[in-house]
Amino acid sequence: MTSVQEKTITVKPIAGHIGAEISGIDISRPLRAAELETVHKALHAHKVIFFRDQDLDHASQIAFGRQFGELTYAHPHDDAPPTGFPEIFTIDPRRYEERYGKDFKQQNQKRQYSYFSGWHTDVTAAVNPPAASILRAEVVPEVGGDTTWTNLVAAYNGLSAPIKSFVDGLRAEHRYGGSVKVADGAYAKRVNDNLLVAEHPVVRVHPVTGEKGLFVNPGFTSHVVGVSPSESKAILDLLYAELTRPEYTVRFRWEPGSVAFWDNRATAHLAPRDLEHLDVQRTLHRVTLIGDTPVGPDGRESTLLAGRPFTADHAVVVD
Repeated sequence: MTSVQEKTITVKPIAGHIGAEISGIDISRPLRAAELETVHKALHAHKVIFFRDQDLDHASQIAFGRQFGELTYAHPHDDAPPTGFPEIFTIDPRRYEERYGKDFKQQNQKRQYSYFSGWHTDVTAAVNPPAASILRAEVVPEVGGDTTWTNLVAAYNGLSAPIKSFVDGLRAEHRYGGSVKVADGAYAKRVNDNLLVAEHPVVRVHPVTGEKGLFVNPGFTSHVVGVSPSESKAILDLLYAELTRPEYTVRFRWEPGSVAFWDNRATAHLAPRDLEHLDVQRTLHRVTLIGDTPVGPDGRESTLLAGRPFTADHAVVVD
């Protein structure tokens, strides 16, 4: 019997500091040992990896994710993931408007004109932010809706030696809304009823690669601990300007069946900013891998200030 020749897996970098596209692999089925190793290595080397033309549903996306670790509950504030799939977090603006009212979109737009601007690392308000996230596209618009990622290790490496030494010893508080107060309303109540607050090192040592990377983001970081408000703002402005430099980023054009898999310990990403005025549908589904507790260059771990670690058995308070 003649064996069927297996496809060659190709890992193609697509930007100078971050991002690679992997082809020749079907992630809807269990991966072979060599495929798992290739994906692992590519993820750590390139920080975010992309797959095209994948035929996934909720079950196969969950199965793919579980090959890399345990999965979290959908999201700390989502009390209605798809029936039977508590790991799935669906990203679709229509869901938020249905749940929290039309004012959710307006309030979110106001925040985006602050320094938040959409850049964030997933759920860093938790003491153990997700290790990685896997996002698949179901419905995407023909125009707009791209997502951008940045390499937080490259951003740290771009700092001068004196600044590196300075930020190596700093810690910062992370909470939903960051330094911008979450507006009053149903969404604000949901955030406060399910409060997560953690103190993290400003520089995180990656548990696998040993690389140092910035671990602050405009979406969740409230302030630098132990300094004045004006000093905190100056420090964070400096670091945000560094981590959002275009040369550290990659921009991804979504298509139905596209999948992005990113290392949440070494990246931040920017949600699309070009769809608010368009009447289009954009539906994507995410699973996240349970994360470890961050550790700084001084060996100190993050500390929990409110809530509990983000795991598979997370329970959302609904009133």
